[in-house]
Amino acid sequence: MDAATRALGTLGYPGFAHYRQRPTLNPAELLLRVLRTPELDARVVEALVWVALTYFDLDWEWLTREAKVNDLQNRLGFLVTLARQLAERKGRAEAAVRLAAPEQALGHSRLQREDAFRLSMTEAERRWLRQHRPPEAAQWNVLTNLSAADLAHGA
Repeated sequence: MDAATRALGTLGYPGFAHYRQRPTLNPAELLLRVLRTPELDARVVEALVWVALTYFDLDWEWLTREAKVNDLQNRLGFLVTLARQLAERKGRAEAAVRLAAPEQALGHSRLQREDAFRLSMTEAERRWLRQHRPPEAAQWNVLTNLSAADLAHGA
């Protein structure tokens, strides 16, 4: 696999645990680096939600600032929204509260332009996702059909 999956494995993500070794990146830096990637596999996007939830106490101020500099606030905001929703579903009140602050901060700088985790999608795929994406994806202007409910079923 690629560097993103290896790095996620080092942080302990179960789906890529076979790559587990000593962590080399902090979770905030990993999120930023991977979000910069124009073509993300759906499993990697799911893993990024796991990172946000598992490491909810990371340096959100730094990450939010860097996401804005790189025009990644919509992608990151969407991931944080899903992580917060999962925290609420799992009864992890502290995580939900800690994730609400960066979610709100990112919401204040949400971009109007459409974004996606796979920029090479065809126009037909884009049209389908516009019609079938969950409300959270529409709110963040992200073309994806990933939802917290989907992630909760897989957890």
